Amino acid sequence: MTDRTLELVRRLHALARTGLHFCGNEYDRERYVEIERIAAELLVGPSSVDREALLVLWSREQGYVTPKVEVRGAVFREGRVLLVREAADGRWTLPGGWADVNEAPSQAVAKEIEQESGLRARAVKLAALYDRSRHGHGESLHHSWKAFFLCEVTGGEARGSYETDAVGFFDPAGLPPMSLGRSTPRQVARMLEHWRQPGLATDFD
Repeated sequence: MTDRTLELVRRLHALARTGLHFCGNEYDRERYVEIERIAAELLVGPSSVDREALLVLWSREQGYVTPKVEVRGAVFREGRVLLVREAADGRWTLPGGWADVNEAPSQAVAKEIEQESGLRARAVKLAALYDRSRHGHGESLHHSWKAFFLCEVTGGEARGSYETDAVGFFDPAGLPPMSLGRSTPRQVARMLEHWRQPGLATDFD
């Protein structure tokens, strides 16, 4: 599937879900349901099992469909960057994950750092807000934005979690294999620039 096809499928899904939320009569509802079924078939092919599973997943989104938000924390110590190894793929990333409802962005990233690395931290700068689809992260069912924060350690001890099985500080010039769907070497390099030059403006898009 091409990036453009995935983009169009996500758009059809968003239009259908938003239409279902706001529509005022059953005829419109039937049309939006059909649009969503067509989008599902375009994504997964003719398998009715896969299509129905996808429709169940999509049905959980209510209201106006917007991008999901992910947070990532960049912590540096003597020029070395904190990374955690994802148990899911055995590769490394800046700690982070989906932001939870009722959390401020700075709370979300601090929580993710502590959960995944054992280190307590606080956000000191929003360094970047990126559209996931524009930064080499590969395909994703959902459209999402990634918020990258510079953070500093305030306490705790390094340890893994149920999601991560190793923690370490690495030279940005010699990173281990990265979990590219989560964060990329280029993003780590950019976070290092922000750490070295705190006055840099926030990156976006």
